[in-house]
Amino acid sequence: MPNTKIGTRSPLTEHDIYLFREGSHGRLYDKLGCRLDADGAHFAVWAPNARAVAVIGEFNSWRGDANALQPRDDHSGIWEGDVEGAAHGDIYKYRVVRNDGSVIDKADPFAYFAELPPSTGSRAWRMEYRWNDGEWMERRARANALDAPTSIYEVHLGSWRRPDGRLPGYREIAPLLAQYVAECGFTHVEFMPVTEHPFYGSWGYQTTGYFAPTSRYGTPEDFMFLVDTLHLAGIGVILDWVPSHFPSDAHGLAEFDGTYLYEHADPRQGYHPEWHSCIFNYGRHEVCAFLLSSALFWLDRYHVDGLRVDAVASMLYLDYGRKHGEWIPNPHGGRENLEAVAFLRRLNEAVYRDHPDVQTIAEESTAWPMVSRPTWLGGLGFGMKWNMGWMHDTLDYLRHDPLYRRHHHGRITFSLVYAFHENFVLPLSHDEVVYGKGSLIGKMPGDSWVQFAGMRSLFGYMWAHPGKKLLFMGGEFGQRREWTHEGELEWWVTMQPEHDGLRRWVADLNRFYRNEPALHELDFEGGGFQWVDADDSDDSVLSFLRKSRDGRTLLVVCNFTPVLRANYILGVPRPGAWHEVLNSDATVYGGSGAGNLGVVEATPVSAHGHFHSLTLTLPPLGVLFLVPEDGDAGL
Repeated sequence: MPNTKIGTRSPLTEHDIYLFREGSHGRLYDKLGCRLDADGAHFAVWAPNARAVAVIGEFNSWRGDANALQPRDDHSGIWEGDVEGAAHGDIYKYRVVRNDGSVIDKADPFAYFAELPPSTGSRAWRMEYRWNDGEWMERRARANALDAPTSIYEVHLGSWRRPDGRLPGYREIAPLLAQYVAECGFTHVEFMPVTEHPFYGSWGYQTTGYFAPTSRYGTPEDFMFLVDTLHLAGIGVILDWVPSHFPSDAHGLAEFDGTYLYEHADPRQGYHPEWHSCIFNYGRHEVCAFLLSSALFWLDRYHVDGLRVDAVASMLYLDYGRKHGEWIPNPHGGRENLEAVAFLRRLNEAVYRDHPDVQTIAEESTAWPMVSRPTWLGGLGFGMKWNMGWMHDTLDYLRHDPLYRRHHHGRITFSLVYAFHENFVLPLSHDEVVYGKGSLIGKMPGDSWVQFAGMRSLFGYMWAHPGKKLLFMGGEFGQRREWTHEGELEWWVTMQPEHDGLRRWVADLNRFYRNEPALHELDFEGGGFQWVDADDSDDSVLSFLRKSRDGRTLLVVCNFTPVLRANYILGVPRPGAWHEVLNSDATVYGGSGAGNLGVVEATPVSAHGHFHSLTLTLPPLGVLFLVPEDGDAGL
């Protein structure tokens, strides 16, 4: 029968306790939870208001009187003990006796692995994996730099592919995903949350295991294999991470020791009315250390290349999703959550201090200033921020019948007013194809040909626009069905020419984007963009130049009507031949084949402030990319 000793093998030091209570400890995953050794395991859990805590599990027949833990001291709130006989893979929980004498069994907040849902136990786990991505890790600083090409493929693991109709395994999906993403030319994969979650339908956004990849697809080592495989293919990995809220499931963090420990007690601060979940108490230092450790854990142990931080706006505003009288102002009477601001700044400082070659990306949907600016300048310290305004305005513009787009021209140009206020990612994410919103291609008006041409023009404009790119799976080939987490993508439609043509267009855009510095080097600087003509609302045409740091220039022309426009004159900064290197209306993409026969000669006729101009044929709903003779085509 296993027995408990009073923490003789504890990895915790007094300095650890000090940093934990200060809220600055970023490696608690090495100190708390279950730590296996040759003789058994050391268990440590934070439950400051519990009357008693014991470990129950397979190693003691789930007896609450077999392995009682002892208080570490009189101030840290940590209970710990050594359990002889606990072994790798054993299922366990903490039995917490509350102050009122009631008992509840809790999963380990620091567990590396969990039982397969709907079971809720934690597993004692010793992570052992030999990484093969040394070359990627050495060069990823360049791949993840702000002036590097970043084209992200957003994936929900359970519904990308389903072999034989079942959920895939991490190892099973790894080579398929790596090959497909490489063929499509994306630079990164972003996984919707893989942290353990009890309800599959939450897509991972209701997290209970902040240190455990979900067991639905395999073991921690299996997930490491997936990351490793993507790295070997030269593809970065970004994880969706959710520090904004957590579910109220009985085995999780909610009322962990019988009190509101991780969350606020007052529902005006601690309960999210839209998501019916609990909100972290960022004013409690130990909670901040827990979240900080979770973020660094995925970077340290799983070699991930970035964290997309979910629902940042809900963290920043005390009145988010609340009506008047349903929230508590900050000490200055404002609606800003000052404690959350301080946590986000500390988070980003720690990430970039320890991993300067990764990125943090904020999903922030408001006009909060300086989200992607350094903390020493007063910013939140994120590397990048989702440009939700660009997404809303662009999709709203393209929903209109092309005949009426002239009346909404400001929608498609407005994003350039603020394009360089933040380091923006242009997102066409899963949020745009769920909850009755339909598919991406379903937002395009007109018949099938016009819809596919509209999709090609959307992607051409998106890849040419300043900012990094993000596209949710299925959008690249024009899936017509709204996304569902049950079942896989509609892969069968890729056998149809129009769907395959759209996917070819995305792949060629990605290849051109990756190889053409003018499209990515100055994404976040005004010097990388210049309008040629932003005001042709009558024809619904946009034209602009993209520039690289060394002055390489690229012309982009977007025709947002299904009308072929011949003899369209645009001023250009250089004489000589301009090569049409990409044309969304090419027949290989499913277009009509209209264009400029590959090259156009600039004539000495002034237009749009330039001494030379091109006379172009603009394809219907077409996007053209042209480079001057002395410029590298980037293909």
